[in-house]
Amino acid sequence: MNATVQTVPTTPFDDQRPGTSGLRKKVRVFQQPRYLENFVQSVFDSLDGFQGKTLVVGGDGRFYNREAIQIILRMAAANGFGRVLVGRDGLLSTPAASAVIRKHGAFGGLILSASHNPGGPDADFGIKYNVGNGGPAPEKVTEAIYARSKAITEYRTVEAPEVDLSTIGSPTLGAMAVEVIDPVADYAELMEQLFDFNAIRELLSSGFRMRFDAMHAITGPYARAIIEERLGAPAGTVVNGTPLPDFGGGTGRCRSGGYRGRGLGGGRGSWRWSFLYSGLQVQHLNGACRAAASDVSIQLPSTLCLSVCRPFS
Repeated sequence: MNATVQTVPTTPFDDQRPGTSGLRKKVRVFQQPRYLENFVQSVFDSLDGFQGKTLVVGGDGRFYNREAIQIILRMAAANGFGRVLVGRDGLLSTPAASAVIRKHGAFGGLILSASHNPGGPDADFGIKYNVGNGGPAPEKVTEAIYARSKAITEYRTVEAPEVDLSTIGSPTLGAMAVEVIDPVADYAELMEQLFDFNAIRELLSSGFRMRFDAMHAITGPYARAIIEERLGAPAGTVVNGTPLPDFGGGTGRCRSGGYRGRGLGGGRGSWRWSFLYSGLQVQHLNGACRAAASDVSIQLPSTLCLSVCRPFS
């Protein structure tokens, strides 16, 4: 794919200081002209030695994920990366992105996620840079990014059609290779090295039943691939397994991360726990021995698990 490099004048934004969880703002903030571009260019300007190297890109599927990835791909090509590994449909969970970075010896990765924060056009978006060991950028890197964001005068991009992310393959973007990868494969392979999948298969084949509610977040494809396909749980064990831009929550408030709150008694956590309690009652009635609910910040196998082998009061 032919691509013409462009240098675009810009002016700084004063609110682009990332933490270890990256930069998080409302979607409409990121949709401002030049806002995402400024931050991505500030990341690239703060790094040394990435010319010709590999960058990993993906996100949790929330609103604006697809558009942001296309912007990042064009900017990566213009700034001299040699290859980008991107999850099919732009999907790649944070732990999976770390696994891909480490396995493929990537220079680093840009992950689009606001963790358990709500998704949707009026909700939240986030971006963070992970370094070559797969972990979050240390403070010296995030502070360098912030310093650059306050002084930036231009960003680099290419003029080119959108890259098709729906099919696994190897398109090009100018001189840069783009590899659209299975977002689950490397992570599932790593989990099989870390955990005794044979023992879990035996458990599931013994009549043990469970239900995993992925809550229309990024966990869904991973849960289906690992629990149902690799471990042999019956089809339908994973429910709500298709990631949606608003995580199935309409306005987005349904994914408020309330599991950190105070529980059924009220306050910030009351909706979340009410949702889980109601859902798990259904699982109990269906005879599941275990049920799990997972939002965008939780990944297999360290999921939020609750026993439901006793009647609910």
